[in-house]
Amino acid sequence: MNAFPPAASTEEAIRHFAARLSFETDVSDVAAQMTSHDIVVIDTRNTQSWDQGHIPGALHLPTAEIAERAASLVPTGATVVVYCWGPGCNGATKAALEFAKLGHPVKEMIGGFEYWAREGLPVETAPGTVTRRSPDPLTVPVDAGSCAC
Repeated sequence: MNAFPPAASTEEAIRHFAARLSFETDVSDVAAQMTSHDIVVIDTRNTQSWDQGHIPGALHLPTAEIAERAASLVPTGATVVVYCWGPGCNGATKAALEFAKLGHPVKEMIGGFEYWAREGLPVETAPGTVTRRSPDPLTVPVDAGSCAC
C-alpha cells in the first residue's frame, strides 16, 4: 500500500492550481491591490467583530445582508474580495457563494482577518483608530515585510 499517492499529471495540476487562483487570493495580494478601483473588499462578519477590528477601506456587509444590500455597495464589474475571521471559519466561503449567485466576480481572501492582522497589516477599530501589530514570524518575514511569493 502506497502511503503517499502519486502527484497528478502536469495538465491536471495546471487546471487545478489555475482554478484555485481564480477563486482565492491571499492577504498580501489584497493589501497590494487595495488602491485598485477594480476590487471591493467586503468584511462579512457581524457588527461586534467589525467594531473589534477590520481592514481599513473594507466595506461591512454581513453575509445575511448581501442579497439585499450588495447592489447599492458594489460597483458593476468590480471584483469582490470577501473575508471572515480566519482559516477555521467558512463564513467567507458562504459570502462568496452569495455574491456569485448575484453575478459578481468574487474571490475569497484565504487566511481571513486573522492572517491580515498576523502579517502586521493595518487594522481599524470602530472608533476609527488604525493600528499595526508586529508581524508574526510564522506568517511573514519580519524584516522583509512580505514573503514575495
